[in-house]
Order: sequence, then structure tokens, then C-alpha cells
Amino acid sequence: MCIKHVWILLLSVTLFTACSKKLDQVPEDTATKAAIFGSEKGMETYANSFYEILPTANNIHQGDAMADYAARTQVPDFLRDGAYGPRQSSGWDWTALRNINFFLENCNNPKISPKVIRNYIGLAKFFRAWFYFDKIKRFGDVPWINKTMTINDPDLFKGRDSRTLVMDSVLADIDSACASITATDDKSRSLITRYVAYAFKSRVCLFEGTFRKYHTEYGLQNTADRWLTEAMNAAKTVMDEAGYTLSTANGTAQSYRQLFISKAPVSAEIMLAALCDPNLSVYNDGNWWWTSATYGSRVSFTRTFINTYLNIDGTPFTSKAGYATLPFVEEVKGRDLRLQQTIRMGSYKRVNGGVPQAAPPVFSYTYTGYQPIKWCLDDTYYDGGSRNDNSISIIRYAEVLLNYAEAKAELGAFTDADWGMTVGALRARAGITGGLTAKPVVADDYLKTTYFPGITDPALLEIRRERGIELALEGFRFYDIVRWKRGELMDQVWNGFYVPALDTPMDLNGDGVNDVVFYQQKPATQLPGVTYVNVAATINGGVNPQRLSHDTYGELNWLNNISRKWNDKYYLYPIPEADRLMNPKLGQNPGW
Repeated sequence: MCIKHVWILLLSVTLFTACSKKLDQVPEDTATKAAIFGSEKGMETYANSFYEILPTANNIHQGDAMADYAARTQVPDFLRDGAYGPRQSSGWDWTALRNINFFLENCNNPKISPKVIRNYIGLAKFFRAWFYFDKIKRFGDVPWINKTMTINDPDLFKGRDSRTLVMDSVLADIDSACASITATDDKSRSLITRYVAYAFKSRVCLFEGTFRKYHTEYGLQNTADRWLTEAMNAAKTVMDEAGYTLSTANGTAQSYRQLFISKAPVSAEIMLAALCDPNLSVYNDGNWWWTSATYGSRVSFTRTFINTYLNIDGTPFTSKAGYATLPFVEEVKGRDLRLQQTIRMGSYKRVNGGVPQAAPPVFSYTYTGYQPIKWCLDDTYYDGGSRNDNSISIIRYAEVLLNYAEAKAELGAFTDADWGMTVGALRARAGITGGLTAKPVVADDYLKTTYFPGITDPALLEIRRERGIELALEGFRFYDIVRWKRGELMDQVWNGFYVPALDTPMDLNGDGVNDVVFYQQKPATQLPGVTYVNVAATINGGVNPQRLSHDTYGELNWLNNISRKWNDKYYLYPIPEADRLMNPKLGQNPGW
């Protein structure tokens, strides 16, 4: 439960109280239209219910559980042929939209200042844009509904409207929000302001512009530049007017991670967050999700992705001689400092009973050795259950910079100055020393070959690298892959760090203490404090999902025995079967 839900509870209590009174009374707290729409306070109370549309803290920190870089306990059913279809699909829920439309139809009270009314109309339209953006990403074409439906409404069982109609309507709504919302700042970072609306607009328009550019099957590529220009301009408005900066508090070794473990949002950079408050028993389950051997998906990064983190001098790690056979303790040295703030490595410690202790990757959690710490508090007290009180960012300034950079690069207008104030600034915050002032002129072979063979612009390749690293585990990755039309990345091997040999103890953090041994026949005598991991071909009479790429040495591989094959139908979710049966005019998405 997050702070935004408290407002929903308060509104529900008001409605419940009104319904509990005798029918012949009209008490002051009765939630009639007059009570709600007759005063600014009533409109504010109603508008607070819109925040239910925003993702929760848990939605955000768990949001990349299905991504190309995320090895996990099981292959998502969505990606397994025959395991997911219209009967399993969900998300065709329109209750929140009706709530917004009802407000918009009833908020024009002549007794209230037009400026106040415009502000709340802008706020309502912001949330309607958010609602529809989520629907478009998930289902493609959806019905555009801008009125309060009744049970006898002839449009209740209408078909889906075109993507162009819906997205043009979303853009109109978000433009209205940008023009009408009066607040330009919110100290709590939990409320929608004008610049939050502009930041969200840059997200929406970048998605739509790149989707139209790369999904040529829709025939909309000639309209892509319009959306990319809107994204660029919205991001630049935030950059020029809003007063946000990249937070560098605590230096290059800590400033990045502080954004994700701080109890209060880091206000210099965080624009919108899901807050937690122990006084209200409002928590998230970050530690439980990211440290438990039984709860959650045990998401671990793949080595393919970890290879994209640059050396500290700004050169590609994959240009380093022998990089492919470096053991973990060596490969993580001298890298982009965001790496040590994203996974367990080096001198990372956790507090147990008040005592800091070395905390290398733990193979009761990780499958690949690359164990995330990004959202995880360092005290083991928080590990059991929903106890985390760190704020979880929903929109932050770094994303706006990346939206601006990518939109300009896609438009062919990206300059050295743009590089310096976006990618260069992000890399400087991460301690990288080279390549900060001028965009690259040579394309990185690893990025081209492994990730984006269709991209020739060196700067665009680096922007995509930067986006993956900077926004890792913040819930963007799957839909970045969708809009870039790179679904094949979801087929990548779930690979882990390099294991030179069986039965050889490995020190993972360089503290002189051995941490793990990989074996095919478990030794009779085992070293105390060392984890033993079975990588034999079979285990307990079945196929072992954890192997080495060359049987007795090589990269850890996880779940390669479970088939994953990308199908282009996965770019959209199917319309849920129950809803389609209720309204056959909805049709079904291709391939489902």
C-alpha cells in the first residue's frame, strides 16, 4: 500500500458514511454532486482518487521481471508457445476511466473560479492520458471513451477505435494537462505538477514516435517525426524551465543508488514517486522481492547485458582483450560506477544485527551471479515481508534527458552539445572519465551485433546503451524492446558469469574468502561457509536447468532447457476471452 491509496480510502470513507445515514437526512458529509463539485475542496478530494491509476511502488521495482536482461525462476508464460492466450490475458478494466469521465462531465460549477476548474480538468486529462497510454501499449487499438457510460449506452459494446484516433486524443489530453495544471512544483514529489505532465508527455511521444518508425507494418512511419518532435520539445521544456538536475550528492560511488534507497525522494532529480510512511503502515516489499529464495521471481541480470557497462575510461568493456573469460571478481573492476550500485560486487556489505558484513552474490537467490541491489536496503531487517520504507521513483529527470537525446537522434538532429548535457552528464555522474563532451563517431560492434543490427548511427546506439543501464529495473525495458521492434532479444540465453573450472573455489568479492564452488559430483568434504552449486547434466532424475556453457567450464547458463521463441504477436497482448465474448465487436489481435 502506498500513500496515494490513503486518498482513495478517505474518499471511500466519505461515501460509506453518506450511505450509512438515514435516507431522510442530508448531512454535511453526504457525497452528493453538490458536495463534491460545489467547492474546490470537494473537487480536490475527488481528484485524489485519480492517483489510483499510477503504478504502485511494487509495480515499479518489480516492473522488469520480464525483460531480455532478466534471468528468473521460470520463463514467463507470455513467452512460452501455447502457455498464454486470451483466456489468461487481463487488463481490460475500464473502471478508472469512468471515474475520470464522470468528473469531467460534472466539474464546471460557475461558483468556482475558472482557473481552479481548468487546473482540475487538466489533472483529470493527465490521468486519462496515463490510463490510455497503458492500454495502447498493452492492447494496441482500444475503444476511445470520453463520456460516462450508462448501462443502456449504445456505445457500451462498440468496437475498438484506431491507434491514430486514440493516440491523437491522448496527445490532446496531455497537452491540456501541460497547459492547465497550475502547480509547477511539489515538495513531496507525490503529486502531479505541470512539469511532471511535460515529462510524461516526452515518455508517451517517444514511445509512439519510435513505435511508428520501426513497426512499419502499421504504415504510420511517415507520422513518426511529428511524435518525436513532440517528445523532444516536451523534454526540453522540463530541461529549460523545471529546475531539476542530476543528483550528485554523495559522489560518483553512491549518488546513483541513493535515488533508489532514500526514504524521502531525492528532490533534485526525482519528479514523481510512490512514497512509503511507517506512521501510516505504508511500505513496499523491495527487500523481500530482491533477497528471498522463495518469494518473487529471483531476477538476475544476464552477462550479455552486464557486458554493456563501459570501462571507467569510457571505452567498451567488450573491446578489452580476454573479456569473455574473465572471472567475476576481475570483470567487475574498473567499470562504470553504476555497476557497483546495481549489483552485489566488490566491497558491498549488508548490515546483520547492526554489524556490516561482506555480501557477495548469494546462489540461493541468483542464477547468474549478477544479483541486483538497486531497490534493496542494506539492512537484513527489511528482508522478510513488506517492510521497506524507501521511496520508489515513477518519473525522474534522468529519463527526461534520455527521452530528449533519443528523440533528437531519431530525428537526425543530435549534436555534441546535446550529448554533453544528456548522455555525457549521466556518464560523468557515474564516474566515467572519457567521451563526455562529443558524441561518438564509430559504432560499437558489440551493440550492433548483439542488440541492434539495424542501427548504424553510433550516437543512437550509445543512447540505447545508456538507457538500458541508467533505467535498469525501473520497468521500462520490455516496452523499449517493443517500440524498437527488437522482440528477438527476449530469446537471448540467460547467461551468467564465467566459471574457469569445476571443483575450484571462487572468491567473488576479492576479500580473500572463498564463496562458491561449482561441481558435477559433490565432494565428500566441503569447505565451511562456501556454497556448492550442482551443474551436472541431470539433477534429481531430471534435466538440470543450471549448466556451464562448455559442460566443465564456461558461462553459467540458466533454464536453456525451456524453449523461448519470440513471435511477433507478442508485441501486443490478446484481448481477454471473457471480454471478447461479451463484446464480439472487439475482435482479436493478430496471431492470438
